[in-house]
Amino acid sequence: MRAFVITGPGKSEVIEVEPPVARAGEVVVDVERAGVCGTDMEFYSGDMAYLASGDATYPIRIGHEWCGVVSAVGSAVSPEWIGRRVTGDTMLGCGRCRLCRTGRQHTCADRYEIGIRHGWPGALAEQLAVPVTALLPLPDAVNSMLGALVEPGGTARRAVQATDPVPGKPVLVTGPGTIGLLVAMFAAARGMDVHLLGADPGSLEFARSLGFEQVWTRDTLPPVPFDAIVDATNAASLPAFAIDRVEPGGRVVYIGLSGEPSLIDTRRAVLKDLTVVGVLSASGGLADTIEAYASGAVDPRPLVAETVGLDQVADLLAGHRRSVAAGERRGAGPKTLINPRG
Repeated sequence: MRAFVITGPGKSEVIEVEPPVARAGEVVVDVERAGVCGTDMEFYSGDMAYLASGDATYPIRIGHEWCGVVSAVGSAVSPEWIGRRVTGDTMLGCGRCRLCRTGRQHTCADRYEIGIRHGWPGALAEQLAVPVTALLPLPDAVNSMLGALVEPGGTARRAVQATDPVPGKPVLVTGPGTIGLLVAMFAAARGMDVHLLGADPGSLEFARSLGFEQVWTRDTLPPVPFDAIVDATNAASLPAFAIDRVEPGGRVVYIGLSGEPSLIDTRRAVLKDLTVVGVLSASGGLADTIEAYASGAVDPRPLVAETVGLDQVADLLAGHRRSVAAGERRGAGPKTLINPRG
């Protein structure tokens, strides 16, 4: 089968590899759609922290946002899974340690992360092997585009839950990229008073096109008493900004990771009696995300600009959008999906 492989910083190729075989407790999924995100771009550039820590090494087959159809099952897996449309959790814990036994497998020290950690091959390939315990079925109302957005949506949903969402509660989301906009969508679905903070005029205008009227830069941000702030950026200065800007007794939720340490003054957090939360993954938020997509409470489809094949992934990871042919249309959204079988 064809698979996209990163072989080193700035180096990649689409190659023929052996298709996966479902081992005991696993299934094989025919991948319909996959997404790429900032983590994948960091693998391509060589800046991903796991490369320095040894948790990941080249060559690596990326792809942790995906959906597809189960085509084969291993032993101890019900054949009823065959033909079902599914997505799945990225974080695969060992299943034996205290963290796994208490429902925190996404923090397991020995965990695999599909397409990210410890060499588990990702979804930028025609097929993907996944433990059946990580699978979530997709209803007919969640098509392949939405299915590939369940994983980032799960992260956003968990971030909103960490804000203690209440209708009318003012929340500021910093970073109007894919994750930030998903956070804004889930917060709006809970009736929160949503504000977005960014720097790029194009991304701010796109946020407005989605119906978010309260979109600001650092210079134009009004003196709203934000009871919660979600930082979905990779800017090293914004974690401290969030601590300073949130109201006393409020909540700060961190999703983004900067390329250098983000310094905050913990005295400020203590003296303001803040709740500070870090969100690592979508684990625990996937099922609710599927339900929100299926019901239409959250509709992230406008975030997807286009779908491309494996041969266009390298340019995408390098930050280049392909040229659009005459008469061809491409959306303004920040997300590009991959059709590994196209």
